[in-house]
Amino acid sequence: MFYVCSEMEPVTRPPDWPRPPTCLPHHLLHLPPEGARITVAGLVLVRQRPGTAKGVIFITLEDEFGVCNVVVWQKLFQKYRRAVISGRLLRVTGRIQRESGVTHVVAEHVEDISAMLDDLVALHEPTRAGDQP
Repeated sequence: MFYVCSEMEPVTRPPDWPRPPTCLPHHLLHLPPEGARITVAGLVLVRQRPGTAKGVIFITLEDEFGVCNVVVWQKLFQKYRRAVISGRLLRVTGRIQRESGVTHVVAEHVEDISAMLDDLVALHEPTRAGDQP
């Protein structure tokens, strides 16, 4: 079952914000039950591949509400290598896992949506042009 939250974002969010579709904001990750299939998206803050983790990649994503920890197993990393390594903005579908008070998304699908960053720049382009002398 795919988990979708009905109370996605507070009213304070700009109405024209280009949010990836069907993504759960990070501050609502406590709502889905353990093992629920969800989709999250965010800017890549950190990629870690510890030598002791046997090929597991840990990614920290950030959206406008908070951060999300993503676990990418080695076999999945091989499938989505380009997105995991070079993506600046990722959409990840996976299962919620909670352990010792920490919530992770165990990735099943990783998509590079870095092109959406251009939409953000385009939204603010008139403002930026007006700031110049």
